[in-house]
Amino acid sequence: MTRSLSKSNSHFQKAITRLPLGVSSNFRYWGDDKTIYAASGKGARLTDIDGNEYIDYRMAYGPCILGYADPRVDEAARSGIEIGGVFALSTEREYAVAERISKMVPAAELVRFSNSGTEAVMAALRVARAYTGKDSYVVIEGGYHGVFDAALWHSPIEDWRPAAGEPHVVPYSAGVPGILRALLHSVPMNDADRLESIFKAYGHEIAAFMIEPIMGNCCSISATREFLRDARALCDRYGILMIIDEVKTGFRVARGGVQELFGVKSDLCTFAKAMGNGYPISAVAGREDIMRRFGNGVVHGGTYTCHSVALAAAEKTLQIIGETPALQTIAEYGTRLRAGISHVLSQRGIRHSYSGHPSMSGLFFKEQPPRNYRDWASSDYTFYEALAPELHDLGVLCEPDSREPWFVCEAHDERCLAETLQRFETAVDRVVNEKGSPPAHVSRKLS
Repeated sequence: MTRSLSKSNSHFQKAITRLPLGVSSNFRYWGDDKTIYAASGKGARLTDIDGNEYIDYRMAYGPCILGYADPRVDEAARSGIEIGGVFALSTEREYAVAERISKMVPAAELVRFSNSGTEAVMAALRVARAYTGKDSYVVIEGGYHGVFDAALWHSPIEDWRPAAGEPHVVPYSAGVPGILRALLHSVPMNDADRLESIFKAYGHEIAAFMIEPIMGNCCSISATREFLRDARALCDRYGILMIIDEVKTGFRVARGGVQELFGVKSDLCTFAKAMGNGYPISAVAGREDIMRRFGNGVVHGGTYTCHSVALAAAEKTLQIIGETPALQTIAEYGTRLRAGISHVLSQRGIRHSYSGHPSMSGLFFKEQPPRNYRDWASSDYTFYEALAPELHDLGVLCEPDSREPWFVCEAHDERCLAETLQRFETAVDRVVNEKGSPPAHVSRKLS
């Protein structure tokens, strides 16, 4: 495939006159001449406005768990159109979907719906603060909890060296009030001792510990079962609520999400993405005594919350996930994809490893997957960043940033797998040959 982006490039020049960066999300901008504009998607494939077809492993950052334009979900969505769309009133279907979520996720004793993952996390943190009477919170380095001021903090690990001490925590965006920094505490993944030291020192002011046990914006770097058990026990000991952010893992890695996979129960949890197969819906759920604070001193709502289209789509998506082997199919494909990629890389002496779950894999050019975000900095992410554009040119769509996992959907099939592995092999050979000498992750040159 020799890809042309002439139409996308031309459209970018027009779009930038009315849209900052020519897009409506910073993360969709890949460069003035590299930004892709989608035309359509079906199953596991996406077509851009230039007519280039891609086997898609972004899947809109994970929501399309069943694939684009799934006929079962779209038929349900059309039923939501037919009844009127938005009422700013409740419908009977809200209970039906909440009941299904509660049966799939034991921690979800009560449920409130929103429109996006960001909104769900905002609500979870707000109700945690109200319930505990405390304002501070703890997050995991490299974790992602949406685009609101309390979550837009990060440690620029790329420029950090261990000898310099603890990484600085800085705003991820201009416009985030610096005064909010005093409320935030950050710890590395899988460091229970560090977590306990923060709880000991600041537990009297900490409302919640927020964690993605599989970090959806950080290569699927994963918590260990031991760390999650320790974190759960520490939260109980110090009177701190545990919020498990399942915006990306929910209804993907297992029917009961990451909590089922790791055998841990949160106080509050958040869901979005996969629960509606791409239709905009999210949820915050948790212990009844905490969730009852909504409407009892804690404000939560939104005009478009439980839009009939999105709610109908969620009902059908959750039914499919709950009553069919869809997640097993996805995991099996992801396992085979990992094995095929490993075969290509191992044949060329390229060290690599994976993190996360087969349905949302992080690929590292390092012998062992990182235990935390600090370890990510020592992997050869530059090789990945060279590889991604080659894959795009060959019709395999992954995120250019190595910190974004590869997402698998139910519609990925045998043809997708064969074509992906063939194109991946070509892309790897291109990158290695273009470098001219073996980089750090390559133990020998190609023959």
